[in-house]
Amino acid sequence: MSGLANRPGWTEAHNFSPAVLHIDPAGETGRIASFIRETLKRFKRRGVVVAVSGGIDSSVVLALSVAAIGASRVLALLMPEHDSSPETLELSRLVAGSYGVETVEEDITEVLRAYGCYRKRDEAIRSAIPEYGPDHAVKIVLSSVLSGNRLRFFSVVTRSPDGVQREARLSTQAYLAIVAASNFKQRVRKTLEYYHADRLNFAVAGTPNRLEYDQGFFVKNGDGSADLKP
Repeated sequence: MSGLANRPGWTEAHNFSPAVLHIDPAGETGRIASFIRETLKRFKRRGVVVAVSGGIDSSVVLALSVAAIGASRVLALLMPEHDSSPETLELSRLVAGSYGVETVEEDITEVLRAYGCYRKRDEAIRSAIPEYGPDHAVKIVLSSVLSGNRLRFFSVVTRSPDGVQREARLSTQAYLAIVAASNFKQRVRKTLEYYHADRLNFAVAGTPNRLEYDQGFFVKNGDGSADLKP
C-alpha cells in the first residue's frame, strides 16, 4: 500500500475499503517508470532484462520497462523447459513482439535434467502413486475449504496416457521434495537472467507482484532475486 498512502487525504481506513482499487493508471505508470530510470542511473546500467513467461506479471513489467527506457534497452528472456505449455512460449513471443522488444530464447530442459530436477520430483510423486510414469500428466492440489476438514492438505493427481486418473494424499516429506525439485526451475532461470544482464551491462527486473512479495510467495534466489522490482 506504500504508493497509495502518499495520496492527499488518504487515511488508514481507505486501505480496507473498495477505494484501495481506485488508482490513476497513467500517474502510477509514470511513477514506476521514473523509479526504473532512477534505479538504472544509480546502478550505472544501460537497460533491463525481463524474464517473460506469457503471464500477466512479467508482461506488465515488460510494458513498464519499455515505457521507462524504450524497447531498444529491454531484453525479453524466454526460458521454456520440458513441462512448459506451448502456449506459454507463444504468449511470451506475442507480448515481446507487440512492444518491439528483442527476445532471446534459452531452453533450460537439459540443465534441469543434469540437476536431477525431473527425476527427484518424479521419485517424490511415486512415493504416493507408484504407478506414476514420466508420460503421465500430474498436478498438485490443495484440499477444499468446503471439504469439512479442519486441516487442509496437499494431494497429487495423475492421469495416465490411457486416461486412468489417480489421486493420493502427499506426505509432508514428499510435498517438500516436489517443491524443492521444482524450485530448480526458478533458480536456473535467474542464473541465465544475470548472465544476459552481465554481458549487456543491464539490470535484472523482478516480476513478482506486490501480493506475492508481501506474502513471500516466491522462490528465494529464484524469481525473488532481482536488481529492481517494478
